[in-house]
Amino acid sequence: MSAPDSARRACKAVIPAAGLGTRFLPATKAMPKEMLPVVDRPAIEYVVREARAAGLDDILVITGRNKRALEDHFDRHPALEATLERKGDTRRIEMIRESDLVGDMHYVRQGQALGLGHAVACARRHVGQEPFAVLLGDDIIHSEDALLERMLEVQARYGGSVVALMEVPEEAVSSYGVAAVEAVEGEEDVVRVTGLVEKPARQDAPSTLAVIGRYVLDPAVFDVLDRTPPGRGGEIQLTDALQTLAAGDGEGYGVHAVVFRGRRYDTGDKLGYLQAVVEFATAHPELGADMTAWLKEFSADL
Repeated sequence: MSAPDSARRACKAVIPAAGLGTRFLPATKAMPKEMLPVVDRPAIEYVVREARAAGLDDILVITGRNKRALEDHFDRHPALEATLERKGDTRRIEMIRESDLVGDMHYVRQGQALGLGHAVACARRHVGQEPFAVLLGDDIIHSEDALLERMLEVQARYGGSVVALMEVPEEAVSSYGVAAVEAVEGEEDVVRVTGLVEKPARQDAPSTLAVIGRYVLDPAVFDVLDRTPPGRGGEIQLTDALQTLAAGDGEGYGVHAVVFRGRRYDTGDKLGYLQAVVEFATAHPELGADMTAWLKEFSADL
């Protein structure tokens, strides 16, 4: 499917962040999982920065109960700034101001935890009739691997929706939505999605290309979500709606994918979170050298 002559480029981002974070209990009993620190910044700040770097300044966060800390983090803190100013701590003032207003931030609550598809549907009024990006709040993409920018280019070229795919081991396919794909002439990293299966058994998976937490969606997805019944786990699955878009034809239909081969960190998983902390710490301008030296010493004793 080719893009219409009036192809529109997405300008808004949606970050679903209403999950309970049960995999990180008891740490997330009172703290949103998206606020768990990756060195000295909460995980969600890396995601917001990624949206900003891709030119998406209008950001809607889908929140839930006990998520007030997300709003506070992206707001000004005059009392803290005044305290730091009195101490002459200009470096830390600059750091917190980087976090204050990293975008035109909006928030809406997902009243019930009915799945990712339902969370995306909560963005309908804010998004309107324009394409938009969805970034999962616990998936971090390395800032040097411009996945989202590439996805925006592909959506503007071909229309419809675009997902991000990543090769995973066969034994891991049951943890993901998995895509059936076909090649796109002249493209190395772009494929057309012909089918999607949510968390298939290993023997039923159409490939080892798994959907990861980045999407650029046509607003046609909203009408499809309205008609999508609860699927796996009794939730409204975004994968099911994308399957309908991939299989259908018409305005806003069709799904392409960018096959991502860069660095991705699943901070919603304990091991993935710890790996992100270690990798970001070794690259940190202040901590990197000492952290790397300590890791070498520590690993030598294992």
